[in-house]
Amino acid sequence: MNSSVTMDDSRFKIPPKLTAVSVILLGIGIVSAISGFASDPVRIWGNVLICNYYFICLVIGATFFAAIQRITQAGWSAMFERIPGAISGYMPFAAVLTLLMVFFGTHSIYHWSPHKAWYLNFPFFSLRAVIFLGAWQFFMRLQRKFSVNEDKVGGLQNFKKAEFYSRVYIFVLAPTFSLASFDWIMSIDSHWFSTIFAIINFVSAFLHGSAAIILITLILHKMGYFPQLNSAHLHDFSKYLFMLSIMWVYVWFSQYFLIWYGNIPEETIYYVSRTSREWNATFLANVIINWCFPFLFLMNNRVAGNINALIVTSVVLLVGMWLDIYMQVMPGLTGKNSFGMIELGMFLGFLGIFIFAVTRSLSKANIIPANHPYLNESFLHKAH
Repeated sequence: MNSSVTMDDSRFKIPPKLTAVSVILLGIGIVSAISGFASDPVRIWGNVLICNYYFICLVIGATFFAAIQRITQAGWSAMFERIPGAISGYMPFAAVLTLLMVFFGTHSIYHWSPHKAWYLNFPFFSLRAVIFLGAWQFFMRLQRKFSVNEDKVGGLQNFKKAEFYSRVYIFVLAPTFSLASFDWIMSIDSHWFSTIFAIINFVSAFLHGSAAIILITLILHKMGYFPQLNSAHLHDFSKYLFMLSIMWVYVWFSQYFLIWYGNIPEETIYYVSRTSREWNATFLANVIINWCFPFLFLMNNRVAGNINALIVTSVVLLVGMWLDIYMQVMPGLTGKNSFGMIELGMFLGFLGIFIFAVTRSLSKANIIPANHPYLNESFLHKAH
């Protein structure tokens, strides 16, 4: 075991109060869903889609972050490797919830479902969902397995395997996540399409998955874990959020501007509804929260190196991601900007599941990967 690792590499101990909070949040979500089913089942299934896709994107973005770190053999982030691995603990729950939505909510969400087009038909749609979820879960479990095995046996064998399968994972992720975003989100507006829709959603997943990693890491640091975290790590975290928020607005604006400039009715209809009086404030808030705020806030170097400022930025971005997905789903599904207690309650329910899954996964392995070959480099990381 690396001599630089102290007792702080022990497993995360789940506070009983946190378990109680996750159960209470789940209860709120269940009550919110049940209360709305009788009056508006379409709205309920729409929220199931929004919330589940939201947390799936966090998992995809976090595991992509981890894969990139392994492939590039980054040393600064080695200490935090277990965080994205723990976030992937939500994926089994996501699979169950997605399949429930597919088998029981498809006819409420997707108006194409009664038809039998060659691609958009219920059997093929269901099969694709199983393939996507199965592929993601397989590679996530594989990388988690090699990471944990590294603690037990040391050496470079498991590290090299994790690096190899990270390379495979990103090539699997590109087509599967693209098709999943087409299936689950874009097909709500099935007569409209965008060639960069999947890219926007993937960049969003990367941005907000990174925000989730940063938020969880900093909360754990405040609880006494990761004592080796220093200002250089904080600046690197802020650089990720700063850079990815710019990437997000770049691809978002590319789609909007090209459709606006082309002025083709079949394409502009998507934005006509989303910039109407009912949705205009939400449309603008989406851009302000996901780009303007992190861009302007993190531009100051002193702010970028402040733990509390990074926590605030991460929380704001995670709110922004929900808003972004809400804007993609609800205008085409119900046409009504009906944010209320049902939306809030159902999100809290999914958040309860996510907290339970992540903390449970964190508690199953050392929170610091003791035999990671770049661990000392991570501990001694300095700003350049």
